[in-house]
Amino acid sequence: MKTKELTLYALLISAAMILSYVESLLPVFAAVPGVKAGFANIVIIFALYKMGNKAAVLISLLRIFLSSLLFGNMFAMAYSIAGAILSLSTMIFLKNTNKLSIITVSIVGAVMHNLGQTVVAVFVLQTKGLMYYMAPLTLSGVCAGALIGIAAALVTERIKLSI
Repeated sequence: MKTKELTLYALLISAAMILSYVESLLPVFAAVPGVKAGFANIVIIFALYKMGNKAAVLISLLRIFLSSLLFGNMFAMAYSIAGAILSLSTMIFLKNTNKLSIITVSIVGAVMHNLGQTVVAVFVLQTKGLMYYMAPLTLSGVCAGALIGIAAALVTERIKLSI
């Protein structure tokens, strides 16, 4: 890996971690536990569209791991990784079809992230009733995914990369 490429990865991981931390400082106004905007996904979607699948996966997983070590716990990391794997897999597939906008890919990714985390919660807590959370989580995922998608589209459109 070239120095320029390594530096770009480090900057994007740092930016995603900062956005995650800033989001953790904001008060939660949702009646449903776990609802977040997902600011770090602006960076992940940028990486997906500008640097490719491998870069987006690497940046996402390193951000989750480092953020969990610094600001969270290993238990929370399991939920985040499950959501990220399902979300990224779906976004990579949809992006590669070249049929959907970056905003639509972001929306589906947000909903899949919520689904991944909810499925892990069902298994960990042995409570199938948690799947009822998917209705409000889907609504919040659509709203947050649209906002994050718009921001990611603007950033992706304006920032040119040459690595």
